[in-house]
Amino acid sequence: MSSIKSVTCGLTMLLATAGVVAQDISDTHEYWQEVAEVDREFSRAATEQGRTEAYLDVLGEGSVLFRDGPVDARALYQANRKFYSLDQLYWRDHFIDVSRAGDLGIVVGPNVFTPSQPGPNGEEGQQSSSYLVNAWHKIDGRWTLMADMVVTLPGFLSMDVEADFQDTVAVMAETAHQGLTSNNTMESLAEADNTLGLSINFRGGQRAIGRFGLNNVRVYLPAMAPAVGMEAAGAAYGKYLDSRVTTTNPIEVNHMGGYLAESKEIGYTYGTMSVANQGSGSGFRTNYLRVWRFSPVNEWKVAMEVLRPY
Repeated sequence: MSSIKSVTCGLTMLLATAGVVAQDISDTHEYWQEVAEVDREFSRAATEQGRTEAYLDVLGEGSVLFRDGPVDARALYQANRKFYSLDQLYWRDHFIDVSRAGDLGIVVGPNVFTPSQPGPNGEEGQQSSSYLVNAWHKIDGRWTLMADMVVTLPGFLSMDVEADFQDTVAVMAETAHQGLTSNNTMESLAEADNTLGLSINFRGGQRAIGRFGLNNVRVYLPAMAPAVGMEAAGAAYGKYLDSRVTTTNPIEVNHMGGYLAESKEIGYTYGTMSVANQGSGSGFRTNYLRVWRFSPVNEWKVAMEVLRPY
């Protein structure tokens, strides 16, 4: 009789868990669609109104762009209002991530940039392609852009893409349930940044991502195609970093900010990573924007890594 009760109890718990997961996916899909529409409307505005007005309409106080390190986004656009005014951007989403609480959304996809200013010899501005990563916060009921990074690429990128919610479900499956995330803090995210830097110095980039990345980790690096999944991301990350980082020239991580979702299972960090050059020159310096998800093994894992050298 006791064994029957045990089986019944186990099935009840399993069904209850399945119900929670199904509801979790349903709620997240609703937020996912919200973020998708906001980001697509932003792209339309940047094409129709020009770069400056589109950005100033959505940038929040304290938002950042990445130049020689993170800079105040609103101040930059206000100071360069005329210079940027007719620049056109157009992008498409190919991946969207969102928090359980519906307060954080990450969108990444290919971008085409058409400058309004002529070239040095008066020629028409050269169109260029890149990957654009937008971090949205829902503040007082309104989606606000709080971080924005461009990863430049040579050549032309296809714009025939569209985000698939099942890609988001895949990273949700690697995320701890709500009971394990309640004690997470922004300080723990900053610590994860530093731990990853130490791991890169000790193990190399490929093994560091292998240790601290999700199975569905995504990596966006200059002059490289997006790398999705542990094998591809590890190979790309190692190829990009391992020639620059040595035991005598270790990488230094300067964590400068980020955001932890209200549901505390996802957040992002940003800052700079640098390697001093022991000879002449300035060495290697890059901005980073890193999306983290808290895993069932009680540690933060990299869900997305984006680098922009300067």
